[in-house]
Amino acid sequence: MKSLDWEVLSRAVEWLDSGYKAHLFTVMHTWGSAPRLPGALLVVREDGHLIGSVSGGCIEDDLADKARHQELPLSATVLEYGVSNDDAHRFGIPCGGRLQIFVEPLNDSAHLSLLLQSIEQRKLIKRSVSLSTEQVKINQVLPEGPPRIDGDWFHSYFGPQWRLLIIGANQLGSVLASMAQVLDFDVLICDPRADIRAEWHVEGVEWIYEMPDDAVVEINPDAYTAIVAVTHDPKLDDMALLEALKSNAFYVGALGSIKNQVKRRERMRMFDLTESEIATLHGPVGLSIGSRTPAEIAIAILAELIQVRAQQLKANAENPIYEYCAA
Repeated sequence: MKSLDWEVLSRAVEWLDSGYKAHLFTVMHTWGSAPRLPGALLVVREDGHLIGSVSGGCIEDDLADKARHQELPLSATVLEYGVSNDDAHRFGIPCGGRLQIFVEPLNDSAHLSLLLQSIEQRKLIKRSVSLSTEQVKINQVLPEGPPRIDGDWFHSYFGPQWRLLIIGANQLGSVLASMAQVLDFDVLICDPRADIRAEWHVEGVEWIYEMPDDAVVEINPDAYTAIVAVTHDPKLDDMALLEALKSNAFYVGALGSIKNQVKRRERMRMFDLTESEIATLHGPVGLSIGSRTPAEIAIAILAELIQVRAQQLKANAENPIYEYCAA
Protein backbone atom coordinates (compact mmCIF):
# COMPACT_ATOMS: atom_id res chain seq x y z
CA MET A 1 0.00 0.00 0.00
CA LYS A 2 1.38 3.40 -0.99
CA SER A 3 1.41 6.35 1.40
CA LEU A 4 -1.19 9.12 1.29
CA ASP A 5 1.43 11.59 0.03
CA TRP A 6 2.28 9.19 -2.77
CA GLU A 7 -1.36 8.89 -3.80
CA VAL A 8 -1.84 12.67 -3.83
CA LEU A 9 1.33 13.41 -5.80
CA SER A 10 0.93 10.55 -8.28
CA ARG A 11 -2.66 11.59 -9.00
CA ALA A 12 -1.47 15.15 -9.57
CA VAL A 13 1.08 13.87 -12.09
CA GLU A 14 -1.69 11.98 -13.93
CA TRP A 15 -3.87 15.11 -14.10
CA LEU A 16 -1.04 17.35 -15.29
CA ASP A 17 0.06 14.83 -17.93
CA SER A 18 -3.55 14.69 -19.15
CA GLY A 19 -3.57 18.45 -19.78
CA TYR A 20 -5.35 19.65 -16.64
CA LYS A 21 -4.18 22.52 -14.47
CA ALA A 22 -4.08 22.07 -10.71
CA HIS A 23 -3.02 23.65 -7.42
CA LEU A 24 -1.05 22.02 -4.63
CA PHE A 25 -1.89 22.96 -1.03
CA THR A 26 0.40 22.17 1.92
CA VAL A 27 -0.52 22.76 5.55
CA MET A 28 2.22 24.96 7.03
CA HIS A 29 1.08 25.78 10.54
CA THR A 30 -1.87 24.95 12.75
CA TRP A 31 -3.17 26.62 15.89
CA GLY A 32 -5.80 25.27 18.25
CA SER A 33 -7.68 22.12 17.32
CA ALA A 34 -6.90 22.12 13.60
CA PRO A 35 -7.85 18.74 12.08
CA ARG A 36 -4.70 18.11 9.98
CA LEU A 37 -1.02 18.32 10.85
CA PRO A 38 1.67 20.41 9.09
CA GLY A 39 2.75 18.72 5.89
CA ALA A 40 -0.72 17.46 4.95
CA LEU A 41 -1.31 17.71 1.19
CA LEU A 42 -4.24 18.51 -1.08
CA VAL A 43 -4.32 18.82 -4.87
CA VAL A 44 -7.31 20.53 -6.49
CA ARG A 45 -7.88 20.23 -10.23
CA GLU A 46 -9.18 23.18 -12.23
CA ASP A 47 -12.64 21.58 -12.47
CA GLY A 48 -12.88 21.07 -8.70
CA HIS A 49 -11.82 17.42 -8.53
CA LEU A 50 -9.50 16.91 -5.59
CA ILE A 51 -7.41 14.38 -3.72
CA GLY A 52 -5.92 14.68 -0.24
CA SER A 53 -7.01 16.82 2.68
CA VAL A 54 -6.03 19.91 4.66
CA SER A 55 -9.04 19.98 7.00
CA GLY A 56 -12.17 18.09 7.91
CA GLY A 57 -13.82 18.88 4.58
CA CYS A 58 -15.25 22.40 4.51
CA ILE A 59 -12.01 24.08 3.46
CA GLU A 60 -11.63 21.53 0.69
CA ASP A 61 -15.14 22.40 -0.52
CA ASP A 62 -14.24 26.10 -0.55
CA LEU A 63 -11.01 25.53 -2.49
CA ALA A 64 -12.79 23.29 -5.01
CA ASP A 65 -15.42 25.97 -5.54
CA LYS A 66 -12.70 28.59 -6.04
CA ALA A 67 -11.01 26.30 -8.59
CA ARG A 68 -14.21 25.93 -10.61
CA HIS A 69 -14.63 29.71 -10.65
CA GLN A 70 -10.92 30.33 -11.43
CA GLU A 71 -10.46 32.21 -8.16
CA LEU A 72 -7.38 30.40 -6.88
CA PRO A 73 -4.08 32.35 -6.75
CA LEU A 74 -2.10 32.55 -9.97
CA SER A 75 1.22 32.49 -8.10
CA ALA A 76 2.59 30.86 -4.97
CA THR A 77 1.24 32.40 -1.77
CA VAL A 78 -0.02 31.67 1.73
CA LEU A 79 -3.70 31.32 2.67
CA GLU A 80 -5.14 31.45 6.17
CA TYR A 81 -8.39 29.93 7.37
CA GLY A 82 -10.08 30.34 10.70
CA VAL A 83 -8.49 33.66 11.59
CA SER A 84 -11.82 35.00 12.90
CA ASN A 85 -14.44 33.18 14.94
CA ASP A 86 -16.85 33.56 12.04
CA ASP A 87 -14.38 31.91 9.65
CA ALA A 88 -13.68 29.14 12.15
CA HIS A 89 -17.38 28.42 12.45
CA ARG A 90 -17.96 28.70 8.69
CA PHE A 91 -15.22 26.22 7.82
CA GLY A 92 -15.87 23.86 10.69
CA ILE A 93 -12.53 24.41 12.43
CA PRO A 94 -13.17 23.45 16.06
CA CYS A 95 -12.21 25.35 19.21
CA GLY A 96 -10.95 28.45 17.42
CA GLY A 97 -8.49 26.47 15.31
CA ARG A 98 -6.51 28.16 12.56
CA LEU A 99 -4.72 26.90 9.47
CA GLN A 100 -1.97 28.44 7.40
CA ILE A 101 -1.70 26.81 3.97
CA PHE A 102 0.90 27.26 1.25
CA VAL A 103 -0.71 27.19 -2.21
CA GLU A 104 1.07 26.93 -5.56
CA PRO A 105 -0.09 26.43 -9.15
CA LEU A 106 1.22 23.24 -10.75
CA ASN A 107 2.26 23.78 -14.35
CA ASP A 108 4.07 20.55 -15.21
CA SER A 109 4.71 17.15 -13.70
CA ALA A 110 8.49 16.94 -14.04
CA HIS A 111 9.38 17.98 -10.50
CA LEU A 112 6.61 15.89 -8.99
CA SER A 113 7.76 12.84 -10.94
CA LEU A 114 11.30 13.36 -9.66
CA LEU A 115 9.92 13.70 -6.16
CA LEU A 116 7.99 10.43 -6.46
CA GLN A 117 11.09 8.67 -7.76
CA SER A 118 13.14 9.91 -4.80
CA ILE A 119 10.49 8.80 -2.31
CA GLU A 120 10.42 5.36 -3.93
CA GLN A 121 14.19 5.17 -3.40
CA ARG A 122 13.57 5.83 0.32
CA LYS A 123 15.25 9.23 0.36
CA LEU A 124 14.22 12.12 2.59
CA ILE A 125 13.61 15.05 0.26
CA LYS A 126 13.27 18.80 0.74
CA ARG A 127 11.16 20.47 -1.96
CA SER A 128 11.77 24.22 -2.10
CA VAL A 129 9.58 26.68 -4.00
CA SER A 130 10.53 30.30 -4.64
CA LEU A 131 7.65 32.67 -3.89
CA SER A 132 8.92 35.23 -6.37
CA THR A 133 9.85 33.05 -9.35
CA GLU A 134 8.14 29.70 -8.52
CA GLN A 135 11.44 27.95 -9.21
CA VAL A 136 11.47 24.48 -7.65
CA LYS A 137 14.50 22.81 -6.09
CA ILE A 138 14.66 19.24 -4.81
CA ASN A 139 17.42 18.18 -2.40
CA GLN A 140 18.11 15.11 -0.34
CA VAL A 141 18.39 16.08 3.32
CA LEU A 142 18.55 14.83 6.87
CA PRO A 143 15.48 15.43 9.08
CA GLU A 144 14.72 19.16 9.34
CA GLY A 145 11.21 19.49 10.79
CA PRO A 146 7.85 20.80 9.51
CA PRO A 147 7.17 22.94 6.41
CA ARG A 148 8.39 26.52 6.68
CA ILE A 149 9.06 29.75 4.80
CA ASP A 150 12.64 30.98 4.89
CA GLY A 151 13.02 34.30 3.10
CA ASP A 152 11.79 33.85 -0.47
CA TRP A 153 11.62 30.05 -0.21
CA PHE A 154 8.93 27.68 1.00
CA HIS A 155 10.39 24.35 2.13
CA SER A 156 8.37 21.15 2.54
CA TYR A 157 9.56 17.63 3.24
CA PHE A 158 8.77 14.25 1.76
CA GLY A 159 10.26 11.18 3.33
CA PRO A 160 10.27 7.45 2.82
CA GLN A 161 6.98 5.78 3.66
CA TRP A 162 6.87 4.42 7.18
CA ARG A 163 7.20 0.66 6.99
CA LEU A 164 6.67 -2.23 9.35
CA LEU A 165 8.42 -5.59 9.13
CA ILE A 166 6.42 -8.27 10.95
CA ILE A 167 8.20 -11.48 11.90
CA GLY A 168 5.41 -14.03 12.17
CA ALA A 169 2.41 -14.73 9.91
CA ASN A 170 0.19 -16.01 12.71
CA GLN A 171 -3.20 -14.58 13.70
CA LEU A 172 -1.66 -11.62 15.50
CA GLY A 173 0.59 -10.93 12.52
CA SER A 174 -2.42 -10.93 10.21
CA VAL A 175 -4.43 -8.49 12.32
CA LEU A 176 -1.38 -6.27 12.85
CA ALA A 177 -0.67 -6.19 9.10
CA SER A 178 -4.25 -5.19 8.27
CA MET A 179 -4.40 -2.42 10.86
CA ALA A 180 -0.93 -1.08 10.06
CA GLN A 181 -1.84 -0.54 6.41
CA VAL A 182 -4.78 1.62 7.45
CA LEU A 183 -2.28 3.73 9.42
CA ASP A 184 -0.20 4.34 6.27
CA PHE A 185 2.53 1.76 6.98
CA ASP A 186 4.07 -0.21 4.14
CA VAL A 187 3.90 -3.72 5.61
CA LEU A 188 6.43 -6.49 5.03
CA ILE A 189 6.00 -10.00 6.42
CA CYS A 190 8.52 -12.77 7.08
CA ASP A 191 7.83 -16.28 8.31
CA PRO A 192 9.89 -19.31 7.23
CA ARG A 193 7.20 -21.78 8.34
CA ALA A 194 5.46 -23.02 5.18
CA ASP A 195 2.32 -24.21 6.96
CA ILE A 196 1.83 -20.78 8.54
CA ARG A 197 2.44 -18.98 5.23
CA ALA A 198 -0.18 -21.16 3.54
CA GLU A 199 -2.92 -19.69 5.74
CA TRP A 200 -2.02 -16.06 5.09
CA HIS A 201 -4.88 -14.09 3.53
CA VAL A 202 -4.01 -10.41 4.08
CA GLU A 203 -3.71 -8.39 0.86
CA GLY A 204 -1.32 -5.52 0.22
CA VAL A 205 1.76 -6.79 2.08
CA GLU A 206 5.18 -7.73 0.72
CA TRP A 207 6.47 -11.20 1.57
CA ILE A 208 10.17 -11.71 2.28
CA TYR A 209 11.08 -15.35 1.75
CA GLU A 210 14.17 -15.41 3.92
CA MET A 211 15.05 -16.46 7.43
CA PRO A 212 14.22 -13.67 9.91
CA ASP A 213 17.79 -12.43 10.40
CA ASP A 214 18.40 -12.38 6.65
CA ALA A 215 15.09 -10.58 6.12
CA VAL A 216 16.15 -7.76 8.44
CA VAL A 217 19.50 -7.41 6.67
CA GLU A 218 17.80 -7.49 3.26
CA ILE A 219 15.51 -4.52 3.94
CA ASN A 220 18.35 -2.43 5.42
CA PRO A 221 16.20 -0.77 8.13
CA ASP A 222 16.29 3.02 8.26
CA ALA A 223 14.82 5.56 10.68
CA TYR A 224 11.40 5.07 9.06
CA THR A 225 11.31 1.32 9.74
CA ALA A 226 9.72 -0.59 12.63
CA ILE A 227 10.34 -4.29 13.28
CA VAL A 228 8.04 -6.42 15.43
CA ALA A 229 8.59 -10.10 16.19
CA VAL A 230 5.39 -11.98 17.03
CA THR A 231 6.05 -15.67 16.26
CA HIS A 232 6.34 -16.46 20.00
CA ASP A 233 9.12 -18.86 18.96
CA PRO A 234 12.44 -17.66 20.45
CA LYS A 235 14.41 -19.39 17.71
CA LEU A 236 12.72 -17.21 15.07
CA ASP A 237 12.11 -14.01 17.01
CA ASP A 238 15.65 -13.87 18.41
CA MET A 239 17.16 -14.32 14.94
CA ALA A 240 15.39 -11.17 13.78
CA LEU A 241 16.14 -9.20 16.94
CA LEU A 242 19.87 -9.87 16.79
CA GLU A 243 20.01 -7.91 13.53
CA ALA A 244 17.17 -5.47 14.22
CA LEU A 245 18.68 -4.13 17.46
CA LYS A 246 21.88 -3.21 15.59
CA SER A 247 19.98 -1.42 12.84
CA ASN A 248 18.65 2.12 12.43
CA ALA A 249 15.02 1.03 12.90
CA PHE A 250 13.08 3.55 14.99
CA TYR A 251 11.21 0.77 16.81
CA VAL A 252 12.03 -2.86 17.59
CA GLY A 253 9.59 -4.92 19.62
CA ALA A 254 8.95 -8.54 20.55
CA LEU A 255 5.93 -10.40 21.86
CA GLY A 256 6.25 -12.12 25.22
CA SER A 257 5.61 -11.75 28.94
CA ILE A 258 7.84 -9.78 31.31
CA LYS A 259 9.38 -13.04 32.49
CA ASN A 260 10.10 -14.15 28.91
CA GLN A 261 11.58 -10.75 28.08
CA VAL A 262 14.03 -11.05 30.95
CA LYS A 263 15.19 -14.41 29.57
CA ARG A 264 15.32 -12.91 26.06
CA ARG A 265 17.60 -10.11 27.18
CA GLU A 266 19.86 -12.65 28.87
CA ARG A 267 20.12 -14.52 25.58
CA MET A 268 20.84 -11.27 23.72
CA ARG A 269 23.84 -10.64 25.99
CA MET A 270 25.43 -13.85 24.70
CA PHE A 271 25.88 -12.21 21.29
CA ASP A 272 27.65 -9.10 20.03
CA LEU A 273 25.02 -6.65 21.27
CA THR A 274 25.75 -3.75 23.60
CA GLU A 275 23.64 -2.96 26.64
CA SER A 276 22.42 0.22 24.96
CA GLU A 277 21.28 -1.76 21.92
CA ILE A 278 19.47 -4.31 24.08
CA ALA A 279 17.84 -1.46 26.01
CA THR A 280 16.09 -0.23 22.86
CA LEU A 281 14.00 -3.40 22.68
CA HIS A 282 10.31 -2.83 23.37
CA GLY A 283 9.29 -5.93 25.25
CA PRO A 284 6.67 -6.76 26.20
CA VAL A 285 5.71 -5.14 22.92
CA GLY A 286 3.04 -2.43 22.81
CA LEU A 287 1.47 -0.10 25.35
CA SER A 288 0.19 -1.66 28.55
CA ILE A 289 -3.58 -1.39 28.07
CA GLY A 290 -4.63 -4.80 29.33
CA SER A 291 -4.83 -6.26 25.82
CA ARG A 292 -5.39 -10.01 25.43
CA THR A 293 -6.95 -10.81 22.04
CA PRO A 294 -4.94 -10.55 18.81
CA ALA A 295 -6.84 -7.39 17.81
CA GLU A 296 -6.28 -5.77 21.19
CA ILE A 297 -2.57 -6.64 21.15
CA ALA A 298 -2.27 -5.23 17.61
CA ILE A 299 -3.88 -1.98 18.78
CA ALA A 300 -1.44 -1.79 21.70
CA ILE A 301 1.53 -2.33 19.37
CA LEU A 302 0.39 0.25 16.85
CA ALA A 303 -0.39 2.76 19.61
CA GLU A 304 3.19 2.47 20.83
CA LEU A 305 4.52 2.76 17.27
CA ILE A 306 2.54 5.98 16.82
CA GLN A 307 3.80 7.29 20.16
CA VAL A 308 7.46 6.56 19.39
CA ARG A 309 7.15 7.91 15.86
CA ALA A 310 5.61 11.15 17.16
CA GLN A 311 8.44 11.56 19.66
CA GLN A 312 10.97 11.10 16.88
CA LEU A 313 9.28 13.65 14.63
CA LYS A 314 9.11 16.14 17.50
CA ALA A 315 12.80 15.68 18.18
CA ASN A 316 13.60 16.26 14.51
CA ALA A 317 11.55 19.47 14.51
CA GLU A 318 13.26 20.79 17.64
CA ASN A 319 16.77 19.79 16.57
CA PRO A 320 16.97 20.29 12.79
CA ILE A 321 19.92 18.92 10.85
CA TYR A 322 20.69 20.73 7.64
CA GLU A 323 20.99 19.28 4.17
CA TYR A 324 24.03 17.34 3.14
CA CYS A 325 23.51 16.32 -0.48
CA ALA A 326 21.77 17.90 -3.44
CA ALA A 327 19.80 15.45 -5.56
